[in-house]
Amino acid sequence: MADHAGKAVWNGDIKGSGTLSTQSGTLNAPYSVGSRFEGKPGANPEELIGAAHAGCYTMYLTSVLTKHGHQVQSITTTSTVTMNPNNGSPIIERIHVSTEGNVSGGNITAEDFQKHAEDAKTNCPVSRALSAVPEITLDAKFVG
Repeated sequence: MADHAGKAVWNGDIKGSGTLSTQSGTLNAPYSVGSRFEGKPGANPEELIGAAHAGCYTMYLTSVLTKHGHQVQSITTTSTVTMNPNNGSPIIERIHVSTEGNVSGGNITAEDFQKHAEDAKTNCPVSRALSAVPEITLDAKFVG
């Protein structure tokens, strides 16, 4: 098993600000109400969820394709996390995954790619952790 930690430090009241960081030191980013809800510069938890989801999904899909004898040239995935302010009780109401795979070998078809993409959407560890989100959608594009 592997433990991986993220850390948040907040200073002041809700109008304050803070930093989000990772154990590896790869991320050390400012965040605030402005960056989360108003489109101002800085990170926010939802984009980090999106990045984590896209990374996990892409690795899982690559693994599934490889196990089925296909050669992955590249896979690009974006996971868009939609948060609804919900009258002061914010909720993540939707995640949309968009993936594009350049894959060859093993006579793969667009239908095969779609099947494997759906498998990854359901079974990657981060997708499983996000299963409480009411709607997770997928667009999968096979480029050959």
